[in-house]
Amino acid sequence: MISDYLNVLKPRETGLLVFIGACSAVVSAAVAGGAFPINVFILTVIAITCGSAGANGLTNYLDRDVDARMARTCKRALAAGRIKPPQKVLPLIAVLIVVGLVLAWLLSPLCFAIGLVGILASGILRKTVSCTYFGIIAGSSPVLIGWYAISQQPVIAVMPVLFFCLIAAWTPLHVWTLMLANRSDYEGAGLHYFPLSWPDRKIIKLLAVLSLALSVVGVLIYFLSGILHWLYLAVAVLLSLLMVFASARLLLAPSSKNAWTVYKLSAFPYLGIVFTIMAADAWLL
Repeated sequence: MISDYLNVLKPRETGLLVFIGACSAVVSAAVAGGAFPINVFILTVIAITCGSAGANGLTNYLDRDVDARMARTCKRALAAGRIKPPQKVLPLIAVLIVVGLVLAWLLSPLCFAIGLVGILASGILRKTVSCTYFGIIAGSSPVLIGWYAISQQPVIAVMPVLFFCLIAAWTPLHVWTLMLANRSDYEGAGLHYFPLSWPDRKIIKLLAVLSLALSVVGVLIYFLSGILHWLYLAVAVLLSLLMVFASARLLLAPSSKNAWTVYKLSAFPYLGIVFTIMAADAWLL
């Protein structure tokens, strides 16, 4: 069914990546000033959509055997065997990746390089300790493409560095709380790599530190951006307090339920809203 092929592309995860990439482009346009480059923006969104969907499809394909052994993921199209043979999804994935990279090249060679590195990182060493760290690279690609597609200045600037730091703090917090909340599921599938190789209490302390780091970077964006106003600061502080509170509750009362709460809070409620308010503040105020 068509829905099975679409689900292979992880529409929710892809949607979040496209959204934060688009918000990054809006902020970049606000920093640059002048008329909003609507044509470049549309091309950027399409490039990020194709590349992110292709990369997520690739990870879904590579993880299919492990997914089949886990209760949380065994009903995915490839893991459940609803697409046979699984190689049937590869042409779709390849086309999306190629189209995404071609469009990124049209934006700029730097956008192409960022997209290529992101796609490669998303497929390297799946379901290992290195997966999270490569995920930082893959997850930051959309926001960096969004920024540099609009700015067209291949220099290291404050905002893209802060965006990368935000994703670098967010990714392990998001991934590791999911793993902690589903520890038995991962271990039942034969996965025992970090952080599952640590006791729960030790992991939770690390997660608390990550939530603080995420909050600090989120607030620093206001002070170092030079363009953001009270609206962004107020929302960033509120979301930071929520993240710290949820992590503190997990620290005081370790449980799968509380770990799941931190995981869900870190997805759209934190990352999505931070980028939403950032774009709205930068462009409208």
